[in-house]
Amino acid sequence: MSILIPTSKKESNKTMDSNFNGLPTLPSWFDDILGKGFTSEYLSNFNTGITLPAVNVIESNDEFILEMAVPGFKKSDFQVNIDNNILSISAEIDSENNQTAGNYTRREFGYATFKRTFDIPETVETDHIFAKYNDGILKITLPKRDEAKKKPVKTIQIG
Repeated sequence: MSILIPTSKKESNKTMDSNFNGLPTLPSWFDDILGKGFTSEYLSNFNTGITLPAVNVIESNDEFILEMAVPGFKKSDFQVNIDNNILSISAEIDSENNQTAGNYTRREFGYATFKRTFDIPETVETDHIFAKYNDGILKITLPKRDEAKKKPVKTIQIG
């Protein structure tokens, strides 16, 4: 599950485990045996479904906006739900292509699915959330409650 407001995450790029006096870690052994590009070259065509789409989260004074690039879908393919302050976005498509030419038939089919979930802050007005899909971009607007909106700075005169 993702948190609506992105946080930075520090990752370590260690290839040696300091607890075992310089012995390589298990993942680095696999990389050495199988080659660094094994997973990307051979497994990328294994499943034709899409991976989890990246999400842009934009916060303004009045709202949060989630943008997700998911081309090739229709509006009817998406399911957007809110349950106990958890926003879930999922999509599923099934495609089939049959071509007959001469004495052969070519049949291709594919399946793509994903699901992303986000914790919604208490400051969001859940009754007024809306979604729009246009040109391959799913845009979900989460308006903030009035008490959560940033108010302008008020200058107090000293008397």
